Amino acid sequence: MIDFATRVIEGTRALGPLCVGIDPHPGRVPALFGGDTAQGAQNWGLALIELCKGKVCAIKPQVGLFERFGPEGFAALQTIARAGRDAGLVVLMDAKRGDIGSTAEGYAQAYLSAEAPFPSDALTVNPYLGLDTLEPFFRVARENQKGVIVLARTSNPGAADFQARAMGDAPLYLRVVDALGPAIEAHRSASGWSNIMLVTGATGPAEARKIRMVSPYALFLVPGYGAQGAGAADAVAGFVRGEGGLVSASRSVTFPAAADGTNRAEVWRSAVTDALVAAQNDLRQALNV
Repeated sequence: MIDFATRVIEGTRALGPLCVGIDPHPGRVPALFGGDTAQGAQNWGLALIELCKGKVCAIKPQVGLFERFGPEGFAALQTIARAGRDAGLVVLMDAKRGDIGSTAEGYAQAYLSAEAPFPSDALTVNPYLGLDTLEPFFRVARENQKGVIVLARTSNPGAADFQARAMGDAPLYLRVVDALGPAIEAHRSASGWSNIMLVTGATGPAEARKIRMVSPYALFLVPGYGAQGAGAADAVAGFVRGEGGLVSASRSVTFPAAADGTNRAEVWRSAVTDALVAAQNDLRQALNV
């Protein structure tokens, strides 16, 4: 079995660092696929997976935007996760889970175990309840060659409220990254990169560079590129020698203006394909690869 970090590095070297967020925002799923329903979100997500094959190496379903549909939404999420893995894509599950003891164990089993009902290659987790709450995720991931994606410096404006607050001579997000150092080292793969990934928002390129200095072996998951306003150069600020993680884009590539309102599948496919290719080329150019 190939481990998570190696799959990411091999995929980004072949195709580029773009990761497509499958985020069925309220009112945005085209009527062509069934509109703002669980079935519509599933149909749309499966169509996106077909377009992603051979163009990007990873997808990132947003759990909360499926969860809002209730049990049918979870069924749609399960179908999309399975389809993504069957298509050979790296599936990052964006759930930002975080809890103590047996509850964290439950989340880890749900997404990272060999028999996970929502089969994922990696899961986003929140470290702010303490390092002990991450241990179940790390253990289950290690047993199954999966990844754990830990929030460090996020892309939202409110990241400054707490993450950037000084704690002695360093901001909180750097304290978190430093505390994760032993685990990141322990989870390094044959690729040289760790199976523990860090979220570093594209809206904070200077912070990403600081994180890279503290954590040279962690892959980065970079949200904030595209619709949130960050450009390609900002998104890859923490990468080194042309690699170092995945850059997530959702609305800018899955809801392109050229597809707005269309009821023609071929128009939608062409518009989304153009947006995917343009984003991938933009990021590869920023990396000079």
